[in-house]
Amino acid sequence: MTDRPVIYKHIFGPVPSRRLGMSLGVDMVPKKVCSMNCVYCEVGQTTLLTSERKPYVPAGEILQELQDYFRKQKNPDFITFSGYGEPTLNSDIGKIVDFLKKEKPEVPVAVLTNGTFFYEKEVRDAIMKADVILPSLDSATEEGFKKINHPAKTIGLQKYIEGMVTFRKEFTGKIWLEVFILPGYNDNAAELDALKKELLRIKPDKVQLNTLDRPGTVPGIRSATHQELQSIIDYWGMPNVEIIAAVRERTRMSSYRKDVENVIMETINRRPCTLDDLSKILGLHVNELNKYLDILEASGKVCTERQDRGLFYMIRKGK
Repeated sequence: MTDRPVIYKHIFGPVPSRRLGMSLGVDMVPKKVCSMNCVYCEVGQTTLLTSERKPYVPAGEILQELQDYFRKQKNPDFITFSGYGEPTLNSDIGKIVDFLKKEKPEVPVAVLTNGTFFYEKEVRDAIMKADVILPSLDSATEEGFKKINHPAKTIGLQKYIEGMVTFRKEFTGKIWLEVFILPGYNDNAAELDALKKELLRIKPDKVQLNTLDRPGTVPGIRSATHQELQSIIDYWGMPNVEIIAAVRERTRMSSYRKDVENVIMETINRRPCTLDDLSKILGLHVNELNKYLDILEASGKVCTERQDRGLFYMIRKGK
């Protein structure tokens, strides 16, 4: 075993996750291939909006990287399918899930997905061996769904929701469903009533309220306050709803890498950088970088400024 970080092409981390501890990420698609173009996505705007499933990343390459990682590193808390886009778009995801459950049965597998393909039996079967599925549902109205998620043309709201209902009936693991709250978008009574109705039908083990850590793909949207999120819990009156832990709590994790934080600080101290700039310079996955940037912003060490080329990270004056 070694503590020296290794840079891979398709796996990243482990990174501190608010829901899964130290999570090793598996990225099944190139940047940014997705079935939605959500206004809050911290990875950025979708560059290929599609519902076509195919082997976007060869399974063999991912398997080789996982085998190398397992030879050199200790087990993470979770292995999570996440990354640049929608992991179930990769038609080989089932092969990777099967490999992980055979080679590392002691490490739980999670799938972070928007859930848009749960209506397809092939997709449900491919991820059925996972331990935790983390889908999302941000709106149960046609207007809100299109305004927030901007889905591919072939993805309809009802088909999307019915797929989740069907998957819940078949899946014996845990389902932690995320609702991303954006004030002014999906926090009014009509939106919340429609969401509650469908959440009661889907029956997830947990409903997890989330909100922005940093600016999304559309200028002007803001994060919900803790009080606003708590008021939604009170309004729904459902026992299984929780607020995902505040970002600053991640710094308490024993596996938080101070060396990664230091190299990020050194880089943006030389010149302000976008998320993509940092990814190219440091060779780190954007999801991994985001976890540390969250912490640096929350601690007041880093600030952001939106310019023509995007959102730039820089050292906060006085730090």
